[in-house]
Amino acid sequence: QVQLVESGGGLVQPGGSLRLSCVVSGTFSSIPIMAWYRQAPGEERELVARSTNGGSTTDYADSVKGRFTMSRDNAKNTMYLQMDSLKPEDTARYYCHAVVNKPTWLVPTPFWGQGTQVTVSS
Repeated sequence: QVQLVESGGGLVQPGGSLRLSCVVSGTFSSIPIMAWYRQAPGEERELVARSTNGGSTTDYADSVKGRFTMSRDNAKNTMYLQMDSLKPEDTARYYCHAVVNKPTWLVPTPFWGQGTQVTVSS
């Protein structure tokens, strides 16, 4: 099967930086979409950044534009989220998400990581 494993979360002071990583493992032919979502307590899960077209297109939520940068290494099936100028309102559990293709599947299939906690506090 396909597994996504995140790493890099933690506690950081306002204005600080963190870098999240997510490795996609398993058997598949391609990963058309990679994305990062986050969910704060009592809130719905929201899209933070999404990479499509093999990484040539990346979209960001307005709340993180200019502060967060998503990248991907297709050779390593890994995505990253560089988070700079962090604010307390960025505190949430961050999830990586991948839509994966496999020749035996009729349609691409979405998978989720288990999440990693990011806490921004002084």
